[in-house]
Amino acid sequence: MQFHLNGFQPGDPEVAPFASRRDVDAGGELPPEVDVLVVGCGPAGLVLAAQLSAFPGVTTRIVERKAGPIELGQADGLACRTVEMFHAFGLAERLLREAYWVNETRFWRPDPHDPARIARTGWIQDVEDGLSEFPHVILNQARVHALLLDAMHRSPSRMAPDYGLEVADLVVPEDPAARVEVVLRRTGTDRAGEQVRVRARYVVGCDGARSTVRRAIGRTLSGDSANQIWGVMDLLAVTDFPDVRCKSVIQSEHGNIVLIPREGGYLVRYYIEMGELAPGERAAGRRIGVDDIVAAARRILHPYTLEVGDVVWWSVYEIGQRLTDGFDDVAGTGRADRPPRVFIAGDACHTHSPKAGQGMNVSMQDAFNLGWKLAAVLEGRAAPALLHTYSAERQAVAQQLIDFDREWAARHSAHAQAGKAAQAGLEDLYTEQGRFTAGVATRYGPSLVRGGTEHQGLTSGFVVGTRFHSAPVVRFADARAMHLGHVAQADGRWRLYAFADRDGVGPGSRLRGLCAFLAEDPCSPVRVLTDPGADVDAVLDLRAVVQQGHHDLSPADVPTLLRPRKGRFGLVDQEKVFCPDPRPGQDVFALRGVDRERGCLVVVRPDQYVAHVLPLDHHDALTRFLTAVLRRPEPPAEPVADVDRSAS
Repeated sequence: MQFHLNGFQPGDPEVAPFASRRDVDAGGELPPEVDVLVVGCGPAGLVLAAQLSAFPGVTTRIVERKAGPIELGQADGLACRTVEMFHAFGLAERLLREAYWVNETRFWRPDPHDPARIARTGWIQDVEDGLSEFPHVILNQARVHALLLDAMHRSPSRMAPDYGLEVADLVVPEDPAARVEVVLRRTGTDRAGEQVRVRARYVVGCDGARSTVRRAIGRTLSGDSANQIWGVMDLLAVTDFPDVRCKSVIQSEHGNIVLIPREGGYLVRYYIEMGELAPGERAAGRRIGVDDIVAAARRILHPYTLEVGDVVWWSVYEIGQRLTDGFDDVAGTGRADRPPRVFIAGDACHTHSPKAGQGMNVSMQDAFNLGWKLAAVLEGRAAPALLHTYSAERQAVAQQLIDFDREWAARHSAHAQAGKAAQAGLEDLYTEQGRFTAGVATRYGPSLVRGGTEHQGLTSGFVVGTRFHSAPVVRFADARAMHLGHVAQADGRWRLYAFADRDGVGPGSRLRGLCAFLAEDPCSPVRVLTDPGADVDAVLDLRAVVQQGHHDLSPADVPTLLRPRKGRFGLVDQEKVFCPDPRPGQDVFALRGVDRERGCLVVVRPDQYVAHVLPLDHHDALTRFLTAVLRRPEPPAEPVADVDRSAS
C-alpha cells in the first residue's frame, strides 16, 4: 500500500484522509437526496457500502432495520475467492489472523463391523494446491461485518450505517431521469413509526429473503423445497470425537452431521439432519428446540460423547433453492429502453442451503460486481448501460449456485445405508466441486465488459471471464517477493498487466511499443480517459512483468510510463515493474502459461475479473474495448450568472 504521495502524514496510513462534502453529514441525519441508498447491513450490503465509501464524490447511505450491528452470525465460511476480494479492501491480514483455516475434510460412516458406531473412512485436502494464495477460512459473520464496517469508517467518506430504518414504500418514477422515491420507517423505540423520505438515483436491496425492495419492483423468488429439516448450532462442548478440530462429514444410521470448527480453538458448528417434512409441512410446525438438536447430534456421533457447555447460537431451517429471474427493476423487454435504477443482491434474489458455505460468499460477490459499476456511472466514467451487465452476469452465477446446491444438499442427505458407493460419491463431490466451493469457478460470458477469446492462446492461466489468478513475482524496485494480484485495491480502477515479450524493455520490444502508444498517442485510452491534471494511472493502472531477473534490469531501461511522476510533488512511482520469482516452481510465466516470445496484455476489471487478453501490439483493439466501456467525465457546467433586472 502506497501513501505519503501528497505529503507526509503521521498516524495510521490505512485511515484515508477525510474528503468531506457539504451535502453529506457522515453518520448524521439522512439527507433528502442521495446517489445510492443501500438497504440492509448484511454481507452484500456492507461490501457494497465499503466499496462505494472509497468514492467521496458519490453520496451513499446504508440503512438497516435492526438497532445496531449483529453480535452473532449465521453464515461463517469464507471461500478463497472471498479472501482475495477482502485483500483488495485491505482486510485479508486481519481476517486470516482471526479465522479458522480449513485444511482437510474428513469423512465418517458406519463402522462395517458394527454399523451402530461411526468410523473414519477417508479425508481430502480442502483446497487443491495452486488454486489460490489464500485458504478457505471460517469466521463469525458478525466479525466479517465488523471488518467491513471498519473499512467504511476508515474510508474518505467515513461512512456509517443508519440503523433503525426499514423500507416502507418504494416508487420508481416513469421518467428515467427522476430519482427513486423511498419512504423509510423508523423501528427504534424513541421514534418508532416515524417516516423519512429519501430520493435516490439508485437503490440496492440487500434486505434478505423477505426483501421489501424485491417486492416493490415486482420480482419474486421462485423454486422449491427439498422437504428436509436441518438444525444448526454453535457449541462450546467437551467431546471425545477425534476430528472435532477438522471439518468432518459424518453419515450414520441415525442421520448426518457436517461439523465445522470455528475460530478461537474451542467453538464448533454442527449442521445436523433433523428429518423430512411432509408435502406442505413447514419446519416451524415441528417445534424443534435446541435440546432436540443436541440429542440428534449425540445419536449420530455414537460411540463418541458430547457434553454441552454452552450453546452460543442455534437455528432450524428448511433446505430449499429459490431464485429471481432478474436482479434489477427492468423487465427483459425494456432493457433497450432504459437502464436499471433499483437492484437486489444476496438473499434478496437467491436462497439455498447453508452447508456448502456459498450464500454469504456469492452475496458479497454480487455486491463487488455492482459496486464499481455504480461508481463508474455516477462519476460519469461510464454510460448507464453498463448497469445492465450486473443482472446478466450475477443471475447466471446464481443459477449455477442453485443447481450446484440442489445436488450438494441431496448428496449430504443420502442415508448412510445407501452403501459405500454413496460415500465414495460424496468424497468425489467434494473433490470435483473444489473449484466451485473455493469460489473460483465463475466465468462471465461475453458482454460489454468481457472481450472475446481469440487471443487466449497467449496465456492459459489468465482465462477471459474468470478471476485474475494471482501468482508470485519480485518487485523490481525493492526486490520484494509478493503476489502480483495484491497490487489491486477496491478503488474502481482497471488494471493492465503487460507481460513482456522475449525482448523485454529493449528498443524494439512490444512492451516498449505499448508504453509509447499509451503515453504519447492522442488516441490512447490512457490519454482519452484520464482527466487533465489527474495522475496518469487514475483510471488505468499499468503494471509490467518482464522476463529478466531483478538484478539484470536497470532503472534507466524502464519506460517512463512505468515510472510515472504523480501527486502534487511529482514524485516517481517506482512500484510498477515486476520480475519472475527465481525460486523453483515460482516463475509467473510458466505458472500462468504466458507466451514467452510474444508476451500478452491482461486487462482486469475493478472486481478482479479478466476482461480481455490481447497481444501487446494490438493497440487499436485495446482502445476499442476500453472506450466502449469507459469515457472521460464531462466537466461541470459553468454556473449561470444572475442577471440584474432592477433597471428594467
